[in-house]
Amino acid sequence: MSYFKYFIFAIVSLVSLAATAEKDAINTGRFNSVAIKGYDSVAYFELGKPTKGSEEFSTEWRGATWLFANTKHLELFKENTEKYAPQYGGWCAYAMSDKGRTVRIDPAAWYIHQGRLYLNYSKSVQQAWLEDRDKNIEEADFFYPQTTNVSTFLTKSQ
Repeated sequence: MSYFKYFIFAIVSLVSLAATAEKDAINTGRFNSVAIKGYDSVAYFELGKPTKGSEEFSTEWRGATWLFANTKHLELFKENTEKYAPQYGGWCAYAMSDKGRTVRIDPAAWYIHQGRLYLNYSKSVQQAWLEDRDKNIEEADFFYPQTTNVSTFLTKSQ
C-alpha cells in the first residue's frame, strides 16, 4: 500500500508542476522554435500586410527564431526589436487578456495600435478584442509577465 501512496504523490506532484509551469514568452511552433508561424513582424509595419519570412533572413531573440522577408526587415528588427516584435510574444492578444491564456494566432488577424503590433487567434476574435481594446491591452499587459517566462529575458540582454 505504501507504494501506491508514493505513486499517487508522484502523479499529483507532476500535475501540479505542469499546472504552474510558465509558458514560453514567444509563440513558436509546437515542434520548432520559429516565432509567429514564420511571418515577418516588420512587414506588418513596412508593407501593411502579413508576409512570410525566410530562413535566409533570420535572427534569434528571446529563445525563438524570427524570420524576415528581406535584409532590410531583418536589420530593422535588430535595430529596434521592441518596436517590431509583436506584443505578448505573438500570443493571441485577446486570450492573453483573459487570465493570461497562451493561444496561437492567425497571422492575418493583426492590428497596430500606438505603434504596437497585436495578433489574434482569428479575425472574429480580433473584432471582439477591438470592442474593448484599451481594457484588453491593460489586462494582457498585466498577465503576460505572470504567465510566461518573459521576465527571464528582461534581466539579461533582450
